[in-house]
Amino acid sequence: MKIFIDTANLDMIREIDSWGILDGVTTNPSLIAKEGTDTPTRVREIAGIVDVPISAEAMSLKAEGMIEEGRTLASIHPNINVKLPMSIDALKATKALSGEGIDVNMTLIFSAHQALLAAKAGARYVSPFVGRLDDIGASGTDVLGQIVNVFLNYGFDTEVIAASIRGPMHVLEAASLGCDIATIPHNVLLQMVSHPKTDEGIQNFIRDYEKSKK
Repeated sequence: MKIFIDTANLDMIREIDSWGILDGVTTNPSLIAKEGTDTPTRVREIAGIVDVPISAEAMSLKAEGMIEEGRTLASIHPNINVKLPMSIDALKATKALSGEGIDVNMTLIFSAHQALLAAKAGARYVSPFVGRLDDIGASGTDVLGQIVNVFLNYGFDTEVIAASIRGPMHVLEAASLGCDIATIPHNVLLQMVSHPKTDEGIQNFIRDYEKSKK
């Protein structure tokens, strides 16, 4: 499974890239607003740091605007794919942009039906929001599994990005289901590294080493 980081913070991207595990970066308007910048500027900066796919979200709600924004964003760097929120207009824009060789990440996916339509329209990625489904009492991972199965049944090239990841268990469930990608916040990536028994073992090794020197 590929690991993307879900952030627009340059220091976090540099850090996770230094681990040797980073396969991509996803951003959204909220994440970019926290950094006090704009989408074109920030994705250009990210592309200067890492050579991986980078998602940049278009803000238009009509197909014509999505297409125009998508072309502009994609022209910034070859690694940029255009995020579009699921809608009829987004499907129209996806058909047009994918026909021009521009990758689309269809976001705000909450059902297998939506994911199927996005794949049919030519989306390169679909992003089901696992955590937000859990928030409303649904099972995010159940929906994720349905999407993975549908895509396998029909041989879609569209990759599934498990998004709205809230903790390491979401990542493990996505990997167990055969999800292509998980886009993970920085704090969850840090949690994935840690385990109490690992910390205990390190302290034991240090203690025993110090004893052997006496």
